[in-house]
Amino acid sequence: MGLDIKSVLIVDGVGANCAEILNSHNIKVTTKAKITKEELLKEIPNHEALVVRSATQVTKEVLDAGSKLKVVGRAGAGVDNIDVAAAGQKGIGVINAPGANAMSACELTCGLTLALARHIVPAASALRAGRWERTQHTGTELNGKTLAILGLGRVGREVAIRMNAFGMKTIGFDPFVTAEQCAQFNTTKMELDEIWPLADYITLHTPLIDSTRNFINASVLSRCKKGVKIINVGRGGLINERDFYEALKSGQVSGAALDVFEQEPPTDPLTLEIIQHPAVIASPHLGASTKEAQIRVGLEIAEQLVNLVKPGTYTTPLAEVTRVLPK
Repeated sequence: MGLDIKSVLIVDGVGANCAEILNSHNIKVTTKAKITKEELLKEIPNHEALVVRSATQVTKEVLDAGSKLKVVGRAGAGVDNIDVAAAGQKGIGVINAPGANAMSACELTCGLTLALARHIVPAASALRAGRWERTQHTGTELNGKTLAILGLGRVGREVAIRMNAFGMKTIGFDPFVTAEQCAQFNTTKMELDEIWPLADYITLHTPLIDSTRNFINASVLSRCKKGVKIINVGRGGLINERDFYEALKSGQVSGAALDVFEQEPPTDPLTLEIIQHPAVIASPHLGASTKEAQIRVGLEIAEQLVNLVKPGTYTTPLAEVTRVLPK
């Protein structure tokens, strides 16, 4: 017997295919691409399910207002914008679509790694401004360099496969992945203390939870190679911004590519200083911003919701958030 879900509220611009699939199974859908907190609190009592991306914060206040609410679906990988503990206390299920944007996040990670190595962004900006700066933007090859992948889930594994093709040595850490599994995608599993002094590049692919917040901090950075480069397409809170900024200024971190920030859009003066730093490439949370990913996240979360109402309708398995990195 499935859940009794008659109406679903979809916000944050989740792909139209999500509503189409739900409607085809006689589940009523209300779509609001952009919604304020006040509007959400007013609207949520009318629905048994809520589908969000990363923009909407599903707080305890929102969950308390959802008198009929039975499930919250995150059309994407992380669920840090949902108060999962409060949802559990109220008996509200939380589902997500972690595999749907994996390839898009992977490809952005690889592109940013290349851009860091060859100074593509500042060189292009200089030329657009009329400056022919060849020697100033001499880069380095990725071939022979060591890439540390922290979090070897769907995205991390795909990154390893592609960066192996560039001749990089991939090492990584993930408490839920064995050394034998790592060997299948040509990556050596190591402990964190072993990784820091070896990595030329570090890329972050772990969810933001209590044990991973400020994961990259002064202590970690001091153990890294001088001039390490860091790519973050995961979550902004994984990096302690004050410590990171100091490492940028000292040259301990010689380059960074950041797609995510603790506050989005960022307004904090420190975050803005980091974004303006000449060694930083910054993009506005584009990891899942491909046409293909938008289609897949809408499809996957809709199929999961239908399965909750009509078990077995689709073969899409319910997702679990299991990846945790210790401090």
